[in-house]
Amino acid sequence: MTRPSGRNPDEMRHISFERNFTMHAEGSVLVSFGDTRVLCNATVESRVPRWMKAQDKKGGWVTAEYGMLPRSTNMRMGREAARGKQGGRTMEIQRLIGRSLRAAVDLEKLDGFTITVDCDVIQADGGTRTASISGGWVALHDAIQSLIVDGRINAVPMLDPVASVSVGIFDGTPVLDLDYAEDSNAETDMNVVTNSKQGLIEIQGTAEAAPFSDTELQAMMQLAHKGIGEILEAQANAIGD
Repeated sequence: MTRPSGRNPDEMRHISFERNFTMHAEGSVLVSFGDTRVLCNATVESRVPRWMKAQDKKGGWVTAEYGMLPRSTNMRMGREAARGKQGGRTMEIQRLIGRSLRAAVDLEKLDGFTITVDCDVIQADGGTRTASISGGWVALHDAIQSLIVDGRINAVPMLDPVASVSVGIFDGTPVLDLDYAEDSNAETDMNVVTNSKQGLIEIQGTAEAAPFSDTELQAMMQLAHKGIGEILEAQANAIGD
């Protein structure tokens, strides 16, 4: 089986994390998964959501927002702000990003602070949500480091690093890190989020054509763990740990 990109079935696209990409955010990263590029900015605020105050809930909060620039795809898409509301896909993706990043933080140690990670897709070629989660973790790490350096929190709230990758079945073969040409024609499409200990945080899998078997599921999960291992290594190299 030949993939459109010429990659082997278990081969990732080139991954990079460019930190401090913007000057104002406490954490800012341009993440690239091949030709997919997402700008992740993490903002620290000295407040917590109203629902936490209403419940007298201690700790802090981590949330995310996601959006695609109008010409991030091969044809211009209208801005959701111009339509007056977010689409269902956007809301589902940003909730996934938020859940995934909260799994990387001990929220009790983030007491009194909210960190919002904005993920803006500059260029889309498949895997924008997995790139957002993986880059969002690096931006979140840097934002929390700024709180520690400034002495605004006393304990390190970071838990295990978190990363995400897509897998699927393309042309009858399990493959890793689908680009758009594969994603748009895959028989099965799956997104996997884990921590550095291979603890599963979320799995989103759909049979686009025929149902997939347990054997194919296991093959895709093995590919996902391999790919996430490479992403985690790239994250560690980027932050210097």
